[in-house]
Amino acid sequence: MPDVSLALNLSVAVFAAFLAGLVAQRLGLPVILGYLLAGIAIGPFSPLLRADQHDVQVLAEIGVMFLLFAVGAEFSLRELRHLGRIVILGGIGQIALTMAIGPLMGKFLGLTFTQGVLLGALVALSSTVVVIKVLMTRGELQALHGRIALGILILQDIAVVPMVVVLPALAAGGEDLVFDLLLLAGKAAAVCIGAYFIGARVAHWLLTHIAQGESRELLILSVVAIALGTAFFTQFVGLSLAFGAFLAGIVVAESEFRTQVVAEIVPLRDLFASLFFVSIGMLFDPVWLFDNLGAVGLTVAVAVLGKVVILMVLLLMLRVPAHAAVCAALSLGQVGEFSFVLAQISVDAGALPTGIFNLAISTALISIFLTPFLLLLEPQLIRVLRALPLIGGRFAEPDTAPYWTGLFREHAVICGFGRVGRELAEALDLQNIHYVVVEYNPLTVRELREDGVPVVYGDAGSPAVLAHAKLEEASLLAVLVHDDVAAEIAVRHARSLNPGLDIVARASSRESIQRLREAGASDVVQPEFEAGVEVIQQVFLRYGIHGDELEHLVGERRRTFYRHWETTRRGR
Repeated sequence: MPDVSLALNLSVAVFAAFLAGLVAQRLGLPVILGYLLAGIAIGPFSPLLRADQHDVQVLAEIGVMFLLFAVGAEFSLRELRHLGRIVILGGIGQIALTMAIGPLMGKFLGLTFTQGVLLGALVALSSTVVVIKVLMTRGELQALHGRIALGILILQDIAVVPMVVVLPALAAGGEDLVFDLLLLAGKAAAVCIGAYFIGARVAHWLLTHIAQGESRELLILSVVAIALGTAFFTQFVGLSLAFGAFLAGIVVAESEFRTQVVAEIVPLRDLFASLFFVSIGMLFDPVWLFDNLGAVGLTVAVAVLGKVVILMVLLLMLRVPAHAAVCAALSLGQVGEFSFVLAQISVDAGALPTGIFNLAISTALISIFLTPFLLLLEPQLIRVLRALPLIGGRFAEPDTAPYWTGLFREHAVICGFGRVGRELAEALDLQNIHYVVVEYNPLTVRELREDGVPVVYGDAGSPAVLAHAKLEEASLLAVLVHDDVAAEIAVRHARSLNPGLDIVARASSRESIQRLREAGASDVVQPEFEAGVEVIQQVFLRYGIHGDELEHLVGERRRTFYRHWETTRRGR
């Protein structure tokens, strides 16, 4: 009889995550908190249904790899250079100062100096997922403080990689520590150089051939093969799985396929990452929390109050408007998902005792729970700061700084760059109207990039791909793909991303006109009918029918046609 224990444990973990996540969402709390509580509920310390911890952790390691791969694929080094002085200096300063507090906490917890630095690194990292979800719920992700917070989160995510490589080895110590660190750095440098000169070319060649076949299944398999293969190779040479996965993401990020790759990997990332949070919750010991309330309270105070104060001071020094500095700092006052990754790797390497892992989990649970409420304190905190001498004047008036924008604002997005798309692009060029193209054909993407046209490679029906085209800041979307089903999906996602967007859609068949209107298209155009209308105009001109009479005839013909097919669709 086949062993079904893995499938059973997976089912228990997924079901528990679903129920707890649903409850957390209904209560207005981050779903990550629900996943952590689900892990506690099915963990070895729970009197309820218990899942096998080893099986769930194996799946959770895959989640860690996909999480870091997605971070590498979404945030390339080229983008990091464009984040600006505020984000880079503010982010690096916040990480360094929080790590500097670590040894002071370590004294109260009986840790060595290097273990204290590692503890400070755990506390320095905030939760990308939690912050983005909270800011999106408040409608503030595109505001100045939302953009600053997101930029600092990106910097923190990238800082995880050297932390994962160096800090556990440093904290573990040993007689040959210097030699081990130099060897580790040499291996990391060799792998990075090999990835840049060999891996990037191999990955680009593979993805190019897969993309030309337009097989989504093969694209997903190739991405998973690149991520897992690189991760296990780095583990084989003595580095971590997480480092290899991030490196694979960076390699993919430098190709034109990054947006579609991220879109394909997001479901896998979200599934396995949720299992990672469940596995973390399974390691949590509630009894330990009540026996160590003092240590937990100290760490939460540093993670929340310490980070908020550090970030607020740094951002004010960098001349960020006062209200934006306060809101950005408040949004980052928690311990995040990559703290779990670093803590787990450190405990496995013997760099930190198991008790510190429990401390990190307890701190994360409490700080994540507090995050939505911290931002509610912003008005009261501003009033308190106004009353302070010397600096109170900085908070006297609300900040009216404009939102940060992407490459364009109020631009057009063209989905599908066939003959109609090219004609539209040329017309927009003549009127100096900016546009971004979304295209799934890799050869067309390469041609557009060589011509300097802003282009996003990927399926227009994917919300992640549409988001990369800055759809929330666009004024018009032209959906010109040939597949009516894909066009309908693209329209629906676009309407949900930007409810006020003007959407012009092409209907390849007459029957799809009403479906596209129901999906949210502002106007629908049927090419064959429009070609027929042009023929009618040319014929009537030769019979001496022109001017207002011709316009009336053509306009009436259009209204009759589109009304007929909409009525026909509704009557079915």
